[in-house]
Amino acid sequence: MATSKSNSFQLIEGMELQTTVTGLPNGNSVRAEFHLKNCTRTWILHWGCIYQGNNNWFVPSEHSTKQGALQTPFVKSGNDYVVILELRDPKVRAVEFVLKDGNRNRWLKQHTGNFRVEIPWNELHAHHRIPKHLIERRAYTIWDRKGRPQNSAREQQMDYENALRELQADLARGISIDNLQANSSIPVEKAVISEPKQTMNLHQPSHRRKHDVQKWLQKYAEPITKNAKVNSSALADLLKKSVGEEDVVLQKSFHVRNYEIAVLQKNVNGDCRLYVATNMAGPTVLHWGVAKSSPGEWLTPPPDVLPEKSKIVHGACQTYFIDMSSREHTYQLIDINFKRSGFVGIQFVIWSGSYWVNNNGANFAVNLKSLYSNSGKLGVDGKYILKWLLDEIAEREKEAERSLMHRFNIATELTERCKDEGEGGCIGIMVWMKFMATRHLTWNKNYNVKPREISEALEKFTNLMEKIYLQQPYQREIVRLTMALVGRGGQGDVGQRIRDEILVVQRNNHCKSGMMEEWHQKLHNNSSADDVIICEALLNYVRSDFRIDSYWKTLKANGITKERLASYDRPIVSEPRFKSDAKEGLIRDLTMYLKTLKAVHSGADLESAIDTFLSPSKGQNVFALNGLSPKLQDLLSSVKRLVREENAALLIEKLVDARIELHPALRAPRTRAKDLLFLDIALESCFRTAMEKRLISLNFSSPPEVLFVICVMLENLCLSTFNNEEVICCTKDWYRVSETYKAHDIEWALQTKAVLDRLQLVLADRCQHYFRLIQPSANYLGQMLRVDKHGIDVFTEEVIRAGPGAVLSTVVNRFDPCLRKIANLGCWQVISSADAYGFLVCVNELISVQSKVYSKPTVVIASKVTGDEEIPDGVVAVLTPSMIDVLSHVSIRARNSKICFATCFDQNVLRNLKSKEGREISIHINSTGLVISGGNNSDGHVRHIYISSVSRGVISKRRKFCSNYVISSKEFTSEMVGSKSCNIKFLRERVPSWIKIPTSVALPFGTFECALSDDTNKDVAYKISALKVSLNRGDMSKLKAIQEAVLQMSAPMALRNELIHKLRSERMSYHGDESSWNRSWMAIKKVWASKWNERAYVSCKKTRVDHDAVCMAVLVQEVICGDYAFVIHTNNPVTGDPSEIYTEIVKGLGETLVGGYPGRAMSFITKKTNLKSPTVITYPSKRIGLYSKPSVIFRSDSNNEDLEGYAGAGLYDSVIMDEAEEVVVDYSREQLVVDKAFQVRLFSAISEAGNVIETLYGCPQDIEGVVKGGIIYVVQARPQL
Repeated sequence: MATSKSNSFQLIEGMELQTTVTGLPNGNSVRAEFHLKNCTRTWILHWGCIYQGNNNWFVPSEHSTKQGALQTPFVKSGNDYVVILELRDPKVRAVEFVLKDGNRNRWLKQHTGNFRVEIPWNELHAHHRIPKHLIERRAYTIWDRKGRPQNSAREQQMDYENALRELQADLARGISIDNLQANSSIPVEKAVISEPKQTMNLHQPSHRRKHDVQKWLQKYAEPITKNAKVNSSALADLLKKSVGEEDVVLQKSFHVRNYEIAVLQKNVNGDCRLYVATNMAGPTVLHWGVAKSSPGEWLTPPPDVLPEKSKIVHGACQTYFIDMSSREHTYQLIDINFKRSGFVGIQFVIWSGSYWVNNNGANFAVNLKSLYSNSGKLGVDGKYILKWLLDEIAEREKEAERSLMHRFNIATELTERCKDEGEGGCIGIMVWMKFMATRHLTWNKNYNVKPREISEALEKFTNLMEKIYLQQPYQREIVRLTMALVGRGGQGDVGQRIRDEILVVQRNNHCKSGMMEEWHQKLHNNSSADDVIICEALLNYVRSDFRIDSYWKTLKANGITKERLASYDRPIVSEPRFKSDAKEGLIRDLTMYLKTLKAVHSGADLESAIDTFLSPSKGQNVFALNGLSPKLQDLLSSVKRLVREENAALLIEKLVDARIELHPALRAPRTRAKDLLFLDIALESCFRTAMEKRLISLNFSSPPEVLFVICVMLENLCLSTFNNEEVICCTKDWYRVSETYKAHDIEWALQTKAVLDRLQLVLADRCQHYFRLIQPSANYLGQMLRVDKHGIDVFTEEVIRAGPGAVLSTVVNRFDPCLRKIANLGCWQVISSADAYGFLVCVNELISVQSKVYSKPTVVIASKVTGDEEIPDGVVAVLTPSMIDVLSHVSIRARNSKICFATCFDQNVLRNLKSKEGREISIHINSTGLVISGGNNSDGHVRHIYISSVSRGVISKRRKFCSNYVISSKEFTSEMVGSKSCNIKFLRERVPSWIKIPTSVALPFGTFECALSDDTNKDVAYKISALKVSLNRGDMSKLKAIQEAVLQMSAPMALRNELIHKLRSERMSYHGDESSWNRSWMAIKKVWASKWNERAYVSCKKTRVDHDAVCMAVLVQEVICGDYAFVIHTNNPVTGDPSEIYTEIVKGLGETLVGGYPGRAMSFITKKTNLKSPTVITYPSKRIGLYSKPSVIFRSDSNNEDLEGYAGAGLYDSVIMDEAEEVVVDYSREQLVVDKAFQVRLFSAISEAGNVIETLYGCPQDIEGVVKGGIIYVVQARPQL
């Protein structure tokens, strides 16, 4: 264990300096940490080392041996300011220092002398001295593991150094010297005999792999901007209300601690006006400067733009905020009129009474919009892109193609200008870089440039990417994608070495002509990433004993053709020719030269990234300052070895272990973030390659092996994904099923299948996220740059394939059939059982054809079904890969209409079916699922009725207004309210006391029509009437317009008063203030407007229901903020068995169950003769739960629900007054899943409630309910159809 010595110093102004000196596990280093507490500004540590017998200050030996001092600024870390030093010279006896106030240029000493921290080397490393014989024994073991080769003196030294590192790592993990001695106390030869040779363990038990993945949670949201199309903040809304919303060209918000800062830019009569508001209380000062030529500048504002209460201090302006608070709101405001000064940005910090508020260690920065350019996002095909950026990229491409130096310089300039434009800016740059990296753009054209100049331009670009990564966490995903496409770059001799070292290769190996001279000229003229491939091709050519096909094979595999070689400004047209005796020298020199090329051009190259990270000049510094453990260094060494050995099985685990060690520093880098990021990108890239190799030998019939591999892949995905909460939940759940594995266990297979189902949904959602985010910019810019259509079309697809989810998706899809086999699931889940015969049609989404009428019997394969759709007329079967709840709207519709409806889990089966589009197929249901045959309808029982079976319209009776806007549940009658409300009244009077019914009131039939006829709604009524005329003529687009018109209605005062009075008298959760009323009234209007939603209207037309006769009551119920929500069908709807109760249950509110939310609910069946023994059918894969604070819900209650021959239930909307919160569900510790006794008790109680209600009605029931604290609430019941 590490030994530490601590001390503290009391300073001025209540500050305290705490010092800690710690001996590091490597035994030859000491870490000195300085923590400055209660500090409000930046200080500098002015320090030097004291050597034994000398009182002068010296710079540490790794920097210089001269007398002198260093100055190291304190860095903000949490609430403290911190400096960390690592000392490696055991002659250092103390560190002396003073503190410098960077702002006020004053010095702080201890009394009249220096501060001093002693470095007691012997005490600190008492536990880290490793005996020489212990190192020698470990070195012998390493040599033995390698098969006892004939080692040179250098190789023996390397074994000794590796042994020392292994022992130091053991000490770092807490193993004592005594334990290490005990384990090595047996004679060496005996150890060799007894120790088996290291083998590849392919079947490592999966339960041994488990990390606290919750620590890896990353949730970043884009700042609130007008152009970003996100919801505005409360303060920004207040600010716009105060200064007016017209002419706003920029809106931005910052959130720091509990504070919010909102910034608006407006164009007022040609002047640039900037409004800065904050919710801070008390005297508050804006400390600010302006930028004239580039956004990074801080210039003193000119006198003519200074607001009131301003003064110039030390190169900045300080302006007091003006209090704008009222009884309802508290905020302060500054109004700056920049007039027409042309400033491009403003930077600021805020003084709040006693401390400075900044943007997580940086200044707040706002790039101002030019008032004379269209710089916002523009809609393209319904998406949003940063048009001005993409237009300028296209305009400057001709300049960029001159050389990579030009391209990266332009990229740096444009990125600096667009980095505050939201994700659209960085996405545009990333798309441009990818078109370049995939060789769709010209890299060099008629321009000579030195490699050093390219390297320096690339260094500037990647440095800016690093800055964005640090300052804008929400951009990290795109920054990471961009940096994976470019090289590292570098200043000084990094690029120059490309020029110099090719001459060395030529001179050493006597190859100064032919292809090597052509390559030399190309390198001098314009080096690029192609040179890395050329060098690798040459190496493979030499290693293969000069087989020229190896050279061309390597080039071709990486996209370089003879034509491309010949297209360079300095063309390469010759093939390589070397003397056979130069083989060893060429391999040595080209290998070294490849490292030089990769150091500049291949940021994601693993070996280059590790070498840069571990380089002596930088590596120790980055480890110390970022708090990285020595374990990472050992893991990186292991990774390099395993890559050489091509041991994919062990490599994938070590790669992820290295990423895990790196992750804390990557989330909050203290220094060299770019090196950290390039290393992590390289580790991830290597993992993908290794995993593709591992798939070849992965045994999918061995679940433990697959469980372990998926564990590692999920961890890798967690580390690579931003906003990764759901991936983390899947990983935790996968740990759970891995630990509970039982061979051939059906229950285990069902649970594991549910986790895989959810994971597939998450991966699919990630793909859609990328398509929404990236493809619009790729389409627009690709067309502007004249990229070929295929390159544009597959752009986002290629990004996804290169990501961490692609290989995982492959493994999941291959493991899924194995689980289905164990669980006896087959490849089909039949939701509605009916034989069918028809012509096959494939569609992307069922909703896109729900209003279509097919003239002949049709089997639809829909790639996406949500659960809310109508089934089109003429359709006899719907087949889909979507996981749909058995009790969803579309499922019920299918069963009522005797339409076959099934989910297919096997993509191969579905793909084969799609290939038969346009042909006739027959579907027959049997005990194992679906049997599908083609073109021959010999079975007499296969159904031919394909047009709606309703031969005459079902006419719902019109209802009259009862003169009261609101009635209590005691007043409910079938003439005043629908069946939902009447059933609630029935249940309240009859169910046993252990079943609870929520308090309810209702707005009866005719309330909408009465309110619409009020004088305040005269214009709305006229508009709706005119729209209905067009609708009745077949213009379906008017449905949306009618809904929008309904939402414009005003409430009669009597309606408002009656509703508030009734809700209060029933003691429901309703405050009655203005805000509550506004939300209530909007919810009521949304329920009324849902009469005109497309699904309801189409359904009425299909079944010939008179849509104009539909009346809408509104049932108002108290929201039960429950733990779970359920739906019961007391007659099993899947099998039709009346002796079974079928139930689906979800966490939170029931909207995720009935509202078409992705994933499947947990379901179970219970025999009515044995309610105490429920059987689980499926485990949950719902991704989110909905939760609400105490509130009320407004439920649709129409007069066409539960009519004979037609079911209107589920067609219309129910709306909660207070919007429910979406919460990502974590099933890994969910009692419903992991606690069998709890599960049985709860399921039995729910089933008993269903049985009781069915008995009361005397017929099968469809029941919705809630569980809160173990108590059953029933919120509605209706006859099961």
